[in-house]
Amino acid sequence: MRRRSNFIFVIIGIHLFLDVYTYFGLRSLIADARYHKIFTILYLCSSAFVYYCLYQFYQGIQEGSMFRGAHLNFYVGAILTSLVSRIFFVGFLSLQDGGRFLIGVYNWISSMGGEKPELTYFPSRRKFLTAGAAFLGAVPLFSMIYGISKGKYNFKVNTIKLAFKDLPKSFNGFKIVQISDIHAGSIDNKEEFERGIAMVNAQKPDLIVFTGDMINSRKEELDPWIESLAKLSANYGKFAVTGNHDYYGLYEIDKEEEKDAYMQAFFDKFPQMGFQLLNNAHEKITVGEESISLVGVENWGKARWSPKHGDIDKAMSGLEEDAFTVMLTHDPTHWDEQILPHKKHVHLSMCGHTHGYQFGIKMPGFKWSPAQYAYPRWMGLYEEDSQYLYVNTGFGFLAFPGRVGMWPEISVFELSTV
Repeated sequence: MRRRSNFIFVIIGIHLFLDVYTYFGLRSLIADARYHKIFTILYLCSSAFVYYCLYQFYQGIQEGSMFRGAHLNFYVGAILTSLVSRIFFVGFLSLQDGGRFLIGVYNWISSMGGEKPELTYFPSRRKFLTAGAAFLGAVPLFSMIYGISKGKYNFKVNTIKLAFKDLPKSFNGFKIVQISDIHAGSIDNKEEFERGIAMVNAQKPDLIVFTGDMINSRKEELDPWIESLAKLSANYGKFAVTGNHDYYGLYEIDKEEEKDAYMQAFFDKFPQMGFQLLNNAHEKITVGEESISLVGVENWGKARWSPKHGDIDKAMSGLEEDAFTVMLTHDPTHWDEQILPHKKHVHLSMCGHTHGYQFGIKMPGFKWSPAQYAYPRWMGLYEEDSQYLYVNTGFGFLAFPGRVGMWPEISVFELSTV
């Protein structure tokens, strides 16, 4: 707890420095001194709002309620938007100021030799460069405002066509729709959320799978959305696994029997939504006289802090050796650490977890996000040893209440035989 509090104080210190720097930088763009007072009042009001958000976020940390409601996400969004836009502005402006400083030092040294600068040691800022810094800061500012107001519900359907030599012929054209990371505690617009649900159903899925993080930290977050999620419909059923956030409610419980009761109460909500939980288990999906195996593993992640409830051996126990296998997991690190090395060949694994950090760039032939520095496999399709992994960037959002570039995803897998 103390470490988290210290982190907040560091953020406040950084923001204060950026705030002062940004204030004087922007004020230098106002030529008419009569407007300086108006600008100062408006700037101080906007800064005061950000510090209020920082205070509320600090209170949330102290109370242990960081990710429990949309209001805390709003505070995080305001803080991040302010920080990122100021970092861009100050970063560019400091390049100019660094040059001014070097020129000033040169002029000062020259004056010691008898040469005097024409006006002053340090040249004034170039207005067009300062304006350029302001424009650069405005890009993330307005991008993040869009991400908060519109982007978080800008659902995108991504179709992935995969062909397999050993896919049973009855499954040629079989359609699996994957969603992940709903984070029910963050949802703040029922109409938009249900529009996303309708988009899933519009794909006419044979199978719907959910790959973890139904909630942020408390099972009660799911209650207002059970009816909405029950509207999801697929020809051969709906299946789900758990993610790391689905276990965070356990951290507030001391007794083991109470922990078991808490998780069972959470698991009992899935049938109410029409989902079958695959907690380290597998299920046969049968079309005609042929079948494939759908395997589900509870959360398992490589990171030290990640809950490790997954048991891949238990989940695949009793599987036929030559069964065509689809694996549902949550964390992409599970694929490299346990699925790829496993003796059983898993044709296709689906996961989520990364969210693409809800910020990045995706275009044909190029993708970038800060997520790639934390997760080698962070978005999209990967193949190794004739096995596939798909990382879905998530249906919902967490902490930052928006998405910029990394839009909420509905993944549609169309299977075919070679």
